[in-house]
Amino acid sequence: MSADVAARRGIPDASVARLPGYLQALTSLAERGISSVSSEELAAAAGVSSAKLRKDLSHLGSYGVRGVGYEVDRLAYEISTALGLTQDWPVAIVGMGNLGRALAAYSGFATRGFNVIALLDRDDSLVGTPVGDLAVRRMGDLDALVRDDRLAIGVIATPADSAQDVADRLVGAGVRSILNFAPCVLDVPSDVMVRKVDMSTELQILAFHEQRRTGELDLTAQSGVEGVVAL
Repeated sequence: MSADVAARRGIPDASVARLPGYLQALTSLAERGISSVSSEELAAAAGVSSAKLRKDLSHLGSYGVRGVGYEVDRLAYEISTALGLTQDWPVAIVGMGNLGRALAAYSGFATRGFNVIALLDRDDSLVGTPVGDLAVRRMGDLDALVRDDRLAIGVIATPADSAQDVADRLVGAGVRSILNFAPCVLDVPSDVMVRKVDMSTELQILAFHEQRRTGELDLTAQSGVEGVVAL
Protein backbone atom coordinates (compact mmCIF):
# COMPACT_ATOMS: atom_id res chain seq x y z
CA MET A 1 0.00 0.00 0.00
CA SER A 2 2.64 2.51 0.99
CA ALA A 3 4.92 1.36 -1.81
CA ASP A 4 2.11 2.07 -4.30
CA VAL A 5 1.69 5.64 -3.04
CA ALA A 6 5.44 6.23 -3.14
CA ALA A 7 5.78 4.59 -6.57
CA ARG A 8 3.31 7.08 -8.00
CA ARG A 9 5.67 9.80 -6.79
CA GLY A 10 8.59 8.16 -8.58
CA ILE A 11 10.43 7.06 -5.45
CA PRO A 12 12.69 4.00 -5.98
CA ASP A 13 11.84 0.85 -4.02
CA ALA A 14 15.16 0.95 -2.15
CA SER A 15 14.41 4.47 -0.94
CA VAL A 16 10.86 3.52 0.05
CA ALA A 17 12.29 0.70 2.18
CA ARG A 18 14.37 3.24 4.14
CA LEU A 19 11.66 5.86 4.65
CA PRO A 20 10.08 4.12 7.68
CA GLY A 21 13.47 4.20 9.41
CA TYR A 22 13.73 7.95 8.84
CA LEU A 23 10.19 8.44 10.11
CA GLN A 24 10.92 6.43 13.25
CA ALA A 25 14.04 8.50 13.93
CA LEU A 26 12.12 11.75 13.36
CA THR A 27 9.33 10.63 15.68
CA SER A 28 11.89 9.95 18.40
CA LEU A 29 13.45 13.38 17.88
CA ALA A 30 10.05 15.09 18.07
CA GLU A 31 9.24 13.27 21.31
CA ARG A 32 12.47 14.71 22.76
CA GLY A 33 11.43 18.23 21.75
CA ILE A 34 14.00 18.58 18.94
CA SER A 35 12.66 20.80 16.14
CA SER A 36 15.47 20.58 13.57
CA VAL A 37 18.10 18.01 12.65
CA SER A 38 21.07 17.90 10.31
CA SER A 39 21.36 15.24 7.62
CA GLU A 40 24.36 13.77 9.45
CA GLU A 41 22.44 13.49 12.73
CA LEU A 42 19.34 12.02 11.08
CA ALA A 43 21.43 9.59 9.04
CA ALA A 44 23.23 8.40 12.18
CA ALA A 45 19.90 7.92 13.98
CA ALA A 46 18.54 5.89 11.05
CA GLY A 47 21.74 3.87 10.52
CA VAL A 48 22.55 5.02 6.97
CA SER A 49 25.09 7.32 5.34
CA SER A 50 24.25 11.01 5.10
CA ALA A 51 24.73 10.89 1.31
CA LYS A 52 22.19 8.08 0.99
CA LEU A 53 19.73 9.92 3.24
CA ARG A 54 20.01 13.14 1.25
CA LYS A 55 19.44 11.25 -2.00
CA ASP A 56 16.41 9.43 -0.57
CA LEU A 57 14.86 12.64 0.73
CA SER A 58 15.49 14.45 -2.55
CA HIS A 59 12.85 12.17 -4.09
CA LEU A 60 10.36 13.85 -1.77
CA GLY A 61 11.50 17.28 -2.87
CA SER A 62 12.96 17.86 0.59
CA TYR A 63 16.51 19.18 0.56
CA GLY A 64 16.83 20.83 3.95
CA VAL A 65 18.30 24.24 4.68
CA ARG A 66 22.06 24.78 4.71
CA GLY A 67 23.24 25.43 8.26
CA VAL A 68 19.85 24.47 9.70
CA GLY A 69 19.06 21.01 8.38
CA TYR A 70 15.55 19.60 8.25
CA GLU A 71 12.49 20.71 10.20
CA VAL A 72 11.58 17.55 12.12
CA ASP A 73 7.78 17.94 12.03
CA ARG A 74 7.66 19.00 8.38
CA LEU A 75 9.90 16.18 7.19
CA ALA A 76 7.95 13.63 9.24
CA TYR A 77 4.77 14.86 7.54
CA GLU A 78 6.35 14.63 4.07
CA ILE A 79 7.47 11.07 4.70
CA SER A 80 4.11 10.11 6.21
CA THR A 81 2.38 11.49 3.12
CA ALA A 82 4.69 9.59 0.77
CA LEU A 83 4.05 6.37 2.70
CA GLY A 84 0.30 6.92 2.70
CA LEU A 85 0.13 7.27 6.48
CA THR A 86 -1.99 10.41 6.64
CA GLN A 87 -5.03 8.14 6.99
CA ASP A 88 -5.66 5.00 9.03
CA TRP A 89 -5.49 1.75 7.05
CA PRO A 90 -7.91 -1.01 8.15
CA VAL A 91 -6.02 -4.22 8.95
CA ALA A 92 -7.11 -7.79 9.67
CA ILE A 93 -4.85 -10.34 11.38
CA VAL A 94 -5.46 -13.95 10.32
CA GLY A 95 -4.35 -16.75 12.65
CA MET A 96 -4.89 -16.52 16.39
CA GLY A 97 -2.01 -18.67 17.56
CA ASN A 98 0.73 -17.25 19.77
CA LEU A 99 2.09 -14.97 17.03
CA GLY A 100 -1.32 -13.70 15.99
CA ARG A 101 -2.26 -12.90 19.56
CA ALA A 102 1.03 -11.10 20.10
CA LEU A 103 0.45 -9.01 16.98
CA ALA A 104 -3.11 -8.26 18.11
CA ALA A 105 -1.73 -6.93 21.39
CA TYR A 106 0.87 -4.70 19.69
CA SER A 107 -0.05 -1.08 20.35
CA GLY A 108 2.31 0.26 17.69
CA PHE A 109 -0.15 -0.35 14.86
CA ALA A 110 -2.51 2.41 16.01
CA THR A 111 0.25 4.98 16.46
CA ARG A 112 1.66 4.32 12.98
CA GLY A 113 -1.48 4.69 10.89
CA PHE A 114 -2.94 1.17 11.03
CA ASN A 115 -6.27 0.23 12.57
CA VAL A 116 -6.71 -3.45 13.37
CA ILE A 117 -10.41 -3.95 12.71
CA ALA A 118 -10.64 -7.75 12.78
CA LEU A 119 -8.99 -10.90 14.10
CA LEU A 120 -9.79 -14.01 12.07
CA ASP A 121 -9.27 -17.75 12.40
CA ARG A 122 -10.58 -20.78 10.54
CA ASP A 123 -10.96 -22.70 13.83
CA ASP A 124 -14.63 -22.26 14.74
CA SER A 125 -13.87 -23.11 18.36
CA LEU A 126 -11.96 -19.83 18.62
CA VAL A 127 -14.72 -17.68 17.16
CA GLY A 128 -16.00 -15.23 19.76
CA THR A 129 -12.90 -15.57 21.93
CA PRO A 130 -11.81 -12.11 23.12
CA VAL A 131 -8.26 -11.07 22.22
CA GLY A 132 -7.59 -7.61 23.56
CA ASP A 133 -10.42 -5.32 22.52
CA LEU A 134 -11.66 -7.58 19.70
CA ALA A 135 -13.32 -10.97 19.42
CA VAL A 136 -12.10 -13.58 16.95
CA ARG A 137 -14.23 -13.78 13.81
CA ARG A 138 -14.81 -16.39 11.10
CA MET A 139 -12.87 -16.35 7.83
CA GLY A 140 -16.26 -16.10 6.14
CA ASP A 141 -16.47 -12.49 7.35
CA LEU A 142 -13.73 -11.40 4.93
CA ASP A 143 -16.05 -10.31 2.13
CA ALA A 144 -18.08 -8.13 4.48
CA LEU A 145 -14.94 -6.62 6.00
CA VAL A 146 -13.69 -5.56 2.57
CA ARG A 147 -17.10 -4.36 1.39
CA ASP A 148 -18.35 -2.62 4.52
CA ASP A 149 -15.21 -1.75 6.48
CA ARG A 150 -12.83 -1.23 3.55
CA LEU A 151 -10.32 -3.76 4.83
CA ALA A 152 -7.08 -2.90 3.03
CA ILE A 153 -4.29 -5.03 4.53
CA GLY A 154 -4.25 -8.65 5.59
CA VAL A 155 -1.64 -9.95 8.04
CA ILE A 156 -0.99 -13.69 7.83
CA ALA A 157 0.15 -15.17 11.15
CA THR A 158 -0.64 -18.82 10.43
CA PRO A 159 1.64 -21.86 10.04
CA ALA A 160 3.21 -22.24 6.60
CA ASP A 161 0.86 -25.03 5.51
CA SER A 162 -2.16 -22.73 5.92
CA ALA A 163 -0.69 -19.50 4.55
CA GLN A 164 -1.41 -20.01 0.85
CA ASP A 165 -5.05 -20.83 1.52
CA VAL A 166 -5.35 -17.72 3.67
CA ALA A 167 -3.69 -15.62 0.96
CA ASP A 168 -6.11 -17.01 -1.64
CA ARG A 169 -9.08 -16.11 0.55
CA LEU A 170 -7.75 -12.61 1.21
CA VAL A 171 -7.17 -12.02 -2.50
CA GLY A 172 -10.55 -13.50 -3.37
CA ALA A 173 -12.23 -11.05 -0.98
CA GLY A 174 -10.45 -8.12 -2.62
CA VAL A 175 -7.45 -7.53 -0.36
CA ARG A 176 -4.46 -6.35 -2.39
CA SER A 177 -1.84 -5.83 0.34
CA ILE A 178 -0.55 -8.70 2.50
CA LEU A 179 2.02 -8.90 5.28
CA ASN A 180 3.14 -12.51 5.57
CA PHE A 181 4.72 -13.86 8.76
CA ALA A 182 4.51 -17.50 7.62
CA PRO A 183 7.86 -19.04 6.53
CA CYS A 184 6.84 -19.65 2.93
CA VAL A 185 6.55 -17.94 -0.44
CA LEU A 186 3.02 -17.01 -1.48
CA ASP A 187 1.69 -17.30 -5.02
CA VAL A 188 -0.49 -14.23 -5.63
CA PRO A 189 -1.61 -12.19 -8.66
CA SER A 190 0.75 -9.53 -9.96
CA ASP A 191 -1.44 -6.72 -8.64
CA VAL A 192 -1.15 -7.97 -5.04
CA MET A 193 1.67 -6.59 -2.89
CA VAL A 194 3.21 -9.07 -0.44
CA ARG A 195 5.80 -8.20 2.19
CA LYS A 196 7.37 -11.11 4.03
CA VAL A 197 8.62 -11.07 7.62
CA ASP A 198 10.70 -14.19 8.26
CA MET A 199 12.37 -14.11 11.67
CA SER A 200 14.17 -17.43 11.14
CA THR A 201 15.80 -16.06 7.98
CA GLU A 202 16.97 -12.96 9.82
CA LEU A 203 18.41 -15.12 12.60
CA GLN A 204 20.25 -17.25 10.03
CA ILE A 205 21.79 -14.11 8.52
CA LEU A 206 22.90 -13.02 11.99
CA ALA A 207 24.36 -16.49 12.57
CA PHE A 208 26.38 -16.15 9.35
CA HIS A 209 27.86 -12.82 10.45
CA GLU A 210 28.47 -14.08 13.98
CA GLN A 211 30.29 -17.12 12.62
CA ARG A 212 32.43 -14.92 10.39
CA ARG A 213 33.18 -12.53 13.24
CA THR A 214 34.12 -15.42 15.53
CA GLY A 215 36.31 -16.88 12.82
CA GLU A 216 38.11 -13.58 12.35
CA LEU A 217 38.69 -13.33 16.11
CA ASP A 218 40.08 -16.88 16.16
CA LEU A 219 42.44 -16.07 13.29
CA THR A 220 43.59 -12.90 15.05
CA ALA A 221 44.22 -14.81 18.27
CA GLN A 222 46.07 -17.54 16.38
CA SER A 223 48.26 -14.96 14.64
CA GLY A 224 49.05 -13.38 17.99
CA VAL A 225 50.13 -16.71 19.46
CA GLU A 226 52.29 -17.49 16.42
CA GLY A 227 53.93 -14.09 16.76
CA VAL A 228 54.78 -14.75 20.41
CA VAL A 229 56.22 -18.15 19.50
CA ALA A 230 58.33 -16.60 16.77
CA LEU A 231 59.81 -14.17 19.27
